[in-house]
Amino acid sequence: MIFSSKIRACFGISEAKDGELIMATIVVDDSENLERAIKRFKRMVEKEGIVREFKKREYFVKPSTTLHQKKTTLERKLLNKKRKPEKKDY
Repeated sequence: MIFSSKIRACFGISEAKDGELIMATIVVDDSENLERAIKRFKRMVEKEGIVREFKKREYFVKPSTTLHQKKTTLERKLLNKKRKPEKKDY
C-alpha cells in the first residue's frame, strides 16, 4: 500500500471552549508505522471525549432526570464515605 507523504485522518466532532467545532486530526508521515498512527488517533479521540459526547447526545434526557441522577450519586458517595472507617495508625 503506497501512501502520499502525509495522510490526514478525521473522525468525530468536538466543541472547543469558545463554541467552535473541531475535528480530531492526525498527520501520518511515510516513515511512521500505520498501527502506531491509529493508536495515536484513538488516544486523541478518547482524550477529547468525542465518543462519550456522542453517546451522551444519543437521546434526550430531561433536565429533571439529570438533576435527580446527580442527587442520588452525591447521596451514594456521602453514604460510602460514612461507611468507610478512618485509617488507624498502629
